[in-house]
Amino acid sequence: MTTELRRITEGNNGVARLTPAPDNPGTFLGMPKFSKAAKHELSIGVQRKNMRNATTTIRNKRAMRVSESPDWEDLRGAAKEIKDRVGRHLDTYLLQAEESLKANGVHVHWARNAQEANEIVAQVAKSKGVDEVVKIKSITTQETDLNEYLEEQGIAAWETDLAELIVQLGHDRPSHIVVPAIHRNRSEVREIFLQEMKNYGRPAPEDISENPPELTNAARLHLREKFLRAKVAVSGGNFVLADTGSLVIVESEGNGRMCLTLPETLVSVVGIEKVLPSYDDLEVFLKLLPRSGTGERMNPYNSMWSGVTEGDGPQEQHVIFMDNGRTDALADELGREVLRCIRCASCLNICPVYERTGGHAYGSVYPGPIGAALNPQLRGVEDPVDRGLPYACSLCGACNEVCPVKIPFTDILVHLRQRVVQSEKADKIPADYEVAGEMGLMKTSQWALGDAKHFEMVQKGSQLAGKVMRGKKLGPIPVPVAERWLKYRDVDEIPSQSFRNWWKKNREEH
Repeated sequence: MTTELRRITEGNNGVARLTPAPDNPGTFLGMPKFSKAAKHELSIGVQRKNMRNATTTIRNKRAMRVSESPDWEDLRGAAKEIKDRVGRHLDTYLLQAEESLKANGVHVHWARNAQEANEIVAQVAKSKGVDEVVKIKSITTQETDLNEYLEEQGIAAWETDLAELIVQLGHDRPSHIVVPAIHRNRSEVREIFLQEMKNYGRPAPEDISENPPELTNAARLHLREKFLRAKVAVSGGNFVLADTGSLVIVESEGNGRMCLTLPETLVSVVGIEKVLPSYDDLEVFLKLLPRSGTGERMNPYNSMWSGVTEGDGPQEQHVIFMDNGRTDALADELGREVLRCIRCASCLNICPVYERTGGHAYGSVYPGPIGAALNPQLRGVEDPVDRGLPYACSLCGACNEVCPVKIPFTDILVHLRQRVVQSEKADKIPADYEVAGEMGLMKTSQWALGDAKHFEMVQKGSQLAGKVMRGKKLGPIPVPVAERWLKYRDVDEIPSQSFRNWWKKNREEH
């Protein structure tokens, strides 16, 4: 059974589209900043339950697999050293990778930003005369918002990873790096499949249950027709080996293998930091990544391909090395350490903030600690979304302990908070009322604490307030900054006299 590609309006805000649209059109950057988005996400009880169950399961599996590895800390140290060496000599390794890839028959492109990367993908697809592509799960292409760009160009981009398929058919956005649909349960997945599959291809069986094998089989049948007719595939890349010109894809389902086998053309969008010096270095990361990401000893599918082989796999291959803010991060002596990230998401699974708010609150495809540390460096701290992310953290340090490449998240986040403060000081009149309130509070504190007479005036005002309140606790009040604090806690009664006055009186009596 084959379904023709057609434009659909149902579920797409009344707009005819080839692919499902998120409920809130636009990019992640158009979302509210964390402090506002978190309020909404915390109110979704089902999501909080789903997140708690899923993250608990993953981190328990990780802990079990790590306990089996007596050389775990040595592996972490080795991975850190390899990634640091790559950062110091990134230009050399990238040029070596380009030379090796070209020797393997690969077309190499360079993209300064997301726009250029998207344009190259679209150009390749149009040159092949196709109106659809299949995709291997790729956080990099989500970073560029490639699917939306291709939709505008009249090209349908189909996600083939099961979790990504759930997100796409659900008119949703991913909330996790490794498990994009972590915020959904089996009941919700069943309803999505029943309601949406029929609009974009083979429908799900009407009697489908919540049983995972049945849901998985429905996804396989739905995707099969897309795999069979697809002429172009799009991927990311976990690693690029400079010495052999090999691209490495690590996955759990086999959909990546399908994209590497059936389509005639493969386009891979890879961040410039993903290069590794040699094949020998890959061994370290293939031990760290599955244990940290999904709690497995090894991934079911580790695909490595080195260019074009006649009669086997894609006959035309393109690799796009994308910067998109990475060199800006590399220029920061402390911030650059975040570029060691291998996208395992162990920091997400351990984070108490992420577990409760979910990934959508971060306004980015990179949620959790890695999102809070990476996004402001890739995009800057001028936008309220990115400006608020360094504060989406309690600085508990759990992410530091589980990171397989030893990224010092808490140090980077404190550093970024300093950058945010400097940026806010540059704003004469902040557009964000919360920022304006915080700046006003800091100015008031500076005035009060910078002069003894001013401090005495504040004390007298506090004593007067204490007499008026008559021992009552201070609850929520509709004042910026104070409202966020007092909404979730009460302040004890305001004293009617200062400690200095109390001490002076009692010392004289004794």
